[in-house]
Amino acid sequence: MSDQTPSQIRLSDLPNRRETRILLEPDATAREKLAAELGITAIRKLRFAGTLSPVGRRDWHLQADLGATVVQPCVVTLDPVTTRIDETITRSYVAELDQIDAAEIEMPEDDTTEQAPDILDLAAVMTESLALALPAYPRIQGASVENANFTEPGKAAMTDEDTRPFAGLADLRNALKNKGE
Repeated sequence: MSDQTPSQIRLSDLPNRRETRILLEPDATAREKLAAELGITAIRKLRFAGTLSPVGRRDWHLQADLGATVVQPCVVTLDPVTTRIDETITRSYVAELDQIDAAEIEMPEDDTTEQAPDILDLAAVMTESLALALPAYPRIQGASVENANFTEPGKAAMTDEDTRPFAGLADLRNALKNKGE
């Protein structure tokens, strides 16, 4: 598209008195590469559109809508599951963010605030947002795991009773008892 934004923007080059519109719509090749990177079957549609607004002289606020149609394998049947994702993405980029030099820190309540980079990689923000929005366990409607047996043909499948820690001791005790008689 002609109004497509470059995937990387130098924040110091943006006008600091008005918002800047952003739009990323990767083509089929880029979506295929991204799907492989995320470990999913396909990304049919992907759009990341919004605004970068100046806050003061050096801080920025990103507000964008992420829209995607993704295909993932069902966790039960491995059949393709198509999911529509619509998320609002918010990030704040602060020029002078306090750096913490501790071995252990608590997660801040506001996890949308980051140190302002020299160059903002919008494609990375889009990719991270999509990865976080993907269903963790996509499932076809009606697919369920009830009692699955996975074993070689001709062999008895292992049951829940067989996995109990002392299940084999009763058999061993009986074998030793019969041997001693």
